Amino acid sequence: MSTVEEQILSLGAMSSAALRERWSRLTGSPVPQVSPKLLRLALAWEIQATAFGGMSRTVTRSLDQLARGITRTTAAKPGMRLVREWQGGAHVVTVGEDGVISWDGRTWTSLSEVARAITGTRWSGPAFFGLKKKVAA
Repeated sequence: MSTVEEQILSLGAMSSAALRERWSRLTGSPVPQVSPKLLRLALAWEIQATAFGGMSRTVTRSLDQLARGITRTTAAKPGMRLVREWQGGAHVVTVGEDGVISWDGRTWTSLSEVARAITGTRWSGPAFFGLKKKVAA
């Protein structure tokens, strides 16, 4: 079968054993203990992800945070101005309309890089600037 649509349609006629075999071949991971109906849906997603690309790192991280229910991270949005006091000095970071992060007269690719430059240690930029917060119990 060559097209994604044909591969997905073929899942409907597969037995449970064939579905488990297809899962093992496609993902290389253990077959989840779910119903054949749910396994068909999971296989359909895997086939599409293989063909068209999976979820971005941001989406994966957000889903993981939601599943664990421990923290929530707010994305740095264009126009934001983040202020953090560190060792007696105020550090102001701006996120430009084009998404470029500016601090100390320079541009940076991430908030984590800025946090590292300020502290000299590896920090999560969203945590350092207060964008990552614990979920209230």
